[in-house]
Amino acid sequence: MNASSEPQPEKHRKKVGYLFGKKITHSLSPPFHQAVYDHFDLNWEQLRLDSADIDEFLRLTKQPNFYGAAVTMPNKVAILPYLDGMTEECRDVGACNTIFLKQKDGRRQLYGTNTDVIGIRDSFLRNVPHPASSIHGRPALVVGGGGAARSAIYALRKSMNVTHIYLVNRDAQEVEDMMKDCTLRGYGQDLVHIQTEEQARLAETPGAIVACVPDFEPQSHEEKMARSILHILLSGPMLGVMLEMCYNPTPFTKLAALAEGLGWSIILGTEAMIWQGLEQDKYWTGRKVEDMPIEKLQALVDREIQRQRLDRL
Repeated sequence: MNASSEPQPEKHRKKVGYLFGKKITHSLSPPFHQAVYDHFDLNWEQLRLDSADIDEFLRLTKQPNFYGAAVTMPNKVAILPYLDGMTEECRDVGACNTIFLKQKDGRRQLYGTNTDVIGIRDSFLRNVPHPASSIHGRPALVVGGGGAARSAIYALRKSMNVTHIYLVNRDAQEVEDMMKDCTLRGYGQDLVHIQTEEQARLAETPGAIVACVPDFEPQSHEEKMARSILHILLSGPMLGVMLEMCYNPTPFTKLAALAEGLGWSIILGTEAMIWQGLEQDKYWTGRKVEDMPIEKLQALVDREIQRQRLDRL
């Protein structure tokens, strides 16, 4: 065997992963993860797969150089039946945003997890100086009714020691369905759907808020009612911290501006993106989060935020 035909070290062998979803043209995921791979001298690349074709994606996962995938809408739930296994977070939330590989009985298997839960948890733990006094033992609030809202409920219930979790959304049926689903999965206790301004006035001020809705100006009656309820809850006698999960096309949303104007501390959605992304790379590379180039990644995201702000001017 000559030198050119000898097996190359693993770090020099090209590996490919995917960002699997729709409307991902401007996603920060590929450059974010590339910075991690470059840091560890890995010849890896995450490619955008703008698709909802599960069969096409599964075909790509069978390639020998496939290392894993980030999964985004509309594929987070659709992919579940095709997984060989899943973590507790993935199973309980009912949505997968990360696929990693395991070996079992000599066969490569696809496992799913949900790192959005970690992103939400760590956004609070790493940015709130005294969560025991400002968040623990108080109600929390989740705005929205989709997959991100379920991840937020799970993270708050499992990690933040909150009492009740208020739910506010423009679509009442979506909230009712979410409450039933969370209860079925074992973490739906003490969920309170706030639907009227009177309910909001009587409610104890939440300590932590996770907003999981797109950035838009309310138009319909239901949207205006949801915004009015939020304004009342934000105007209570105590202040807290809001994590604004929306960061596309910008993390500087109207809802975040409303909360900040009332004295609330704001955590940008890009913060959750960073910590959930690092958790993804932990699954894919086997490296510890603390060994990853955290400051470099934060700077990368900050530059992108500034670029977005300039683009809007």
